[in-house]
Amino acid sequence: MPTAILRRIAICLLFAAPAVVLRISGIELAPVLELLAFGAAIVAAAFLLAWAAEAAQKDISGALAIALLALIAVLPEYAVDLYYAFRSGSDPDYLHFAAANMTGSNRLLLGFGWPLVVIIALLVARRMAKRTKSPVQHSLRLDSGSRMDIGFLVILGVIAFAIPLLGSIPMWFGIGLVLIFAAYLWRAGQAAGDDDEEFVGAAALIVAMPQKARRITVVTMFVVSAAIILLSAEPFAEALVASGERLGIDSYFLVQWLAPLASEAPEFIIAAMFAVRGMGGAAIGTLIASKVNQWSLLVGSLPIAHFAGGGGLGLPLDGRQIEEFTLTATQTILGVAIILALRFHWAPALGLAALFGLQFFVTDTSGRYILSAIQAVLAIVFLILHRGDILPTLAAPFRRPPRESADETVDDSQMHTPAEADEPKRESIVGTAPDPKSAGTRA
Repeated sequence: MPTAILRRIAICLLFAAPAVVLRISGIELAPVLELLAFGAAIVAAAFLLAWAAEAAQKDISGALAIALLALIAVLPEYAVDLYYAFRSGSDPDYLHFAAANMTGSNRLLLGFGWPLVVIIALLVARRMAKRTKSPVQHSLRLDSGSRMDIGFLVILGVIAFAIPLLGSIPMWFGIGLVLIFAAYLWRAGQAAGDDDEEFVGAAALIVAMPQKARRITVVTMFVVSAAIILLSAEPFAEALVASGERLGIDSYFLVQWLAPLASEAPEFIIAAMFAVRGMGGAAIGTLIASKVNQWSLLVGSLPIAHFAGGGGLGLPLDGRQIEEFTLTATQTILGVAIILALRFHWAPALGLAALFGLQFFVTDTSGRYILSAIQAVLAIVFLILHRGDILPTLAAPFRRPPRESADETVDDSQMHTPAEADEPKRESIVGTAPDPKSAGTRA
């Protein structure tokens, strides 16, 4: 095994070691110290999972593999949230935490992750344009394969408005979302091509290993990281609540933002690495797939976990949760409306980031609904601007993807939407690299 990957794995295990020792020995520390110890373990394990899931695609293909990788890769993000949902089945005090992690991670991914990738990609492209004296690039071009993901996200975003209207997440609704997730994975498996994947960072080091050593390494990383997460999820979740009470910080705020930040950090770093290397379209594609997985598998699993913990056939939501779901659903619709034409300009990216930051200063009920209304109105504006792309996007999840022959070359102009075809030739588009990760791998 290369020294470079050994060093990275060793660093992750070093950060996770205190949490493992605490959990096995049963030693209890102050809530804040436990929060730091178990939080660091989850972050370290999330990095191991991200590297392993990406490298595994060198040897595994097909819909079933995509499903398995997806279920493993989302473990850090889901473990804490599903624990709260499970605990809420027997302890009503945990009900208002059950969906907090989901709404936080969902808005963090779109409000921070998407703009981050776009801005990095455009800055890199601008720097390259200066070196080569080529036209300045003003927008990030999404890969044509992203239209299917966007189509699923549109459908899920519209369905999401039923949650605040119902005031709960019924069991039948959750099962329906899980079935949509299964359909998404099946379609992603059909769309998976045979092209050579591109790998960066630690995953590239693992892929360069001999086949047998690579497979042993990937499986071992999966097992070890999953074990660390399962050991750390419950104490981390409890430490979040206890630390908020001890420090005088709203526990809901910590559950909603600190836990998602820990679990999403590796994904953001990997996406940023792709953007830095000029693969912005691929980077944003993985984050779009993550949104699909969150709105389907994660939300659908919450009432199931609640029922497994002793609750009823549905996860009830309080007034705060209804506000959060409304805000999250309108943000999702705004995000997909912006990228319907498979282009992501820097101005809308900054706008998404600004709206995301604004919500931290809007803490009252009326303010959240006003912000939701602003996002809904902006979404309508972008839907009107991109109206020619609405039907193709909605149809994409139901169309069998065309398969190209090995020697067939698709002219780039054929992949433009009508709006793109009319765009001046002087404006270059960033991000035509193929997606280095299958659509369902990281959520």
